[in-house]
Amino acid sequence: QMASSLDQLKPEIEAHIRSVHDFPKKGIDFRDIMPLMRQPKLVGRLCQAVADHIQSRGGVQAVVGLEARGFLFGPQVAQILDVPFVPIRKAGKLPGECVAAAYAKEYGEDKIEVQKGAISPGDRVLIIDDLLATGGTLAASIDLITKVQGVVAEAFVIIELAGLCGRAKLPKDVHTHALIVYPGA
Repeated sequence: QMASSLDQLKPEIEAHIRSVHDFPKKGIDFRDIMPLMRQPKLVGRLCQAVADHIQSRGGVQAVVGLEARGFLFGPQVAQILDVPFVPIRKAGKLPGECVAAAYAKEYGEDKIEVQKGAISPGDRVLIIDDLLATGGTLAASIDLITKVQGVVAEAFVIIELAGLCGRAKLPKDVHTHALIVYPGA
């Protein structure tokens, strides 16, 4: 079912993704989703299609959004599904007791956190983010959810930059759905 409703939306979504050359530095083609965010009805249809899809795959007990652009879609999908929204943020941004996972970046290490108790053991979760690039943050998020004994039902991204090979960093048993795949970096 998702394949059909998402596939139908794909050309319309893609038409609202802008390519910005040489941003944030020379040689990079930045895929900007902000024009999409100026289309509230389209964003609503996208969130509904994602929710319908995850329902057809058995549903989830929580929707996890990755900082920061996962926060643009995750809460809406969680609301449609009537399940909690759980943010995963950079270390030091969430109050209270947190569980952390570290991951390598091109210039060192970074850490992400989730609040302790936000995901219960055995909870099936949907991870949402805007972009799969090098795969570091998404792979660390999957590790973090596993660490708190959650189960990743699926990861959903709007854009995958296939040339950066981020999918290779992700566990093979986690289904990652990319709506739009660009071949380059």
